[in-house]
Amino acid sequence: MTANNIQDSDIYALALHHRFQWEEAQQNYVILFPEGMVKLHGGAGEVIKRLDGIAKVSDVVADLKDTFPEAANIESEIIGMFELALSKGWIRKL
Repeated sequence: MTANNIQDSDIYALALHHRFQWEEAQQNYVILFPEGMVKLHGGAGEVIKRLDGIAKVSDVVADLKDTFPEAANIESEIIGMFELALSKGWIRKL
């Protein structure tokens, strides 16, 4: 999938065989999968934890805007995270 294919009405979930969790030792969210682990920096964990297979991209963006009202240009950062996670195979479109 190429960049900019993320639509407001799309719904995403964690990829099969991937697990999202808080890693106390790292004090960070991580995604675990058979090949290893990815430590999620910044707001990446906040995006991924909202992907429940029900919420649309627009719902995730609205929730994060409400949660972090001080964050400037948050929408483009959120969409960028969707694009990165999709390109890495961490999430899947339903």
